[in-house]
Amino acid sequence: MVKVVYFSSATGNTRRFVEKLGFPAARIPLRAADPFLSVDYDYVLIVPTYGGGNRKGAVPKQVITFLNDPTNRSHCRGVISSGNTNFGTAYGLAGDIVAAKLGVPHMYKFELLGTSEDVSRVQNGLEEFWQRI
Repeated sequence: MVKVVYFSSATGNTRRFVEKLGFPAARIPLRAADPFLSVDYDYVLIVPTYGGGNRKGAVPKQVITFLNDPTNRSHCRGVISSGNTNFGTAYGLAGDIVAAKLGVPHMYKFELLGTSEDVSRVQNGLEEFWQRI
């Protein structure tokens, strides 16, 4: 079964996208004071891109902290990223960075909240991907 781990800022764009997918999902905590998320199952990571078009800061610090845990990192099977096409080549850059670092596929990029077409593509793509792993 498809499982998702995601990070969403206070604006909730990524959270709303993940909720539309309808898959079991765990949220990486927003605040350092919140309990640390540990996972012991395979998942696909959905991550927003930060940094305003710069490589530095593109991956949210909370995601870095989550992935610095060896067990959490070992269960990641793929990455999906959100971003803003106004940032050109930096669109979805967080996904490129994380996928390269972990040696997993960067499966899809969507803009901001994503469209209904994005939701459908990701749902179908994740179901197919999960059957192959």
